[in-house]
Amino acid sequence: MEIKSTVYTGSFGNLESCPTDGKPEFAFIGRSNVGKSSLINMLCGRKELARVSQKPGKTQSINYYTINDVWHLVDLPGYGYARTSKTNRSAFSGMLRNYLVESTKLVTAFVLIDSNIPPQKLDLEFVTFLGENAVPFSIVFTKADRIKPNELAKNTAAFKRELMKIFDEMPNTFISSAEHRTGREDILQFVADVK
Repeated sequence: MEIKSTVYTGSFGNLESCPTDGKPEFAFIGRSNVGKSSLINMLCGRKELARVSQKPGKTQSINYYTINDVWHLVDLPGYGYARTSKTNRSAFSGMLRNYLVESTKLVTAFVLIDSNIPPQKLDLEFVTFLGENAVPFSIVFTKADRIKPNELAKNTAAFKRELMKIFDEMPNTFISSAEHRTGREDILQFVADVK
């Protein structure tokens, strides 16, 4: 798929205020500081489309980008650690839950997993939540350029083993590096095939 146009549609505080134009939606979510903004910028071929921050938890709303006037890329707040109040963290949780469970246009949620580290309890709990609520999702292992190939294979295999303890089938998985543009064609081809 060639991305010819990317338009920032807006930021929304709840599902009720999100666009209702019927376009299919592909959401991106992960723990804070997993490289989500860098991945989104790489996919769209724009350096500063999504804000890259050194501070975890920068995304605090549901951000919509319209791609080729055909589908929406949805940038969701990270789950887990963020420098914000407990009240805001609770609001994120409610907002995320409502969007993921109740959105009728969500085709898949791309769950970003840091390939540099072993399986994390928080990530496994999150994908379990998605499974329990029948939310379609795919896994994107990020930051593949920061780790040796054998360690990359070891960490991704370990995460997949944990997934198979939870699920009967392995979800779609992708290896990505925003720095080297790894995984871009595979992810966009998947979007083109299922939208």
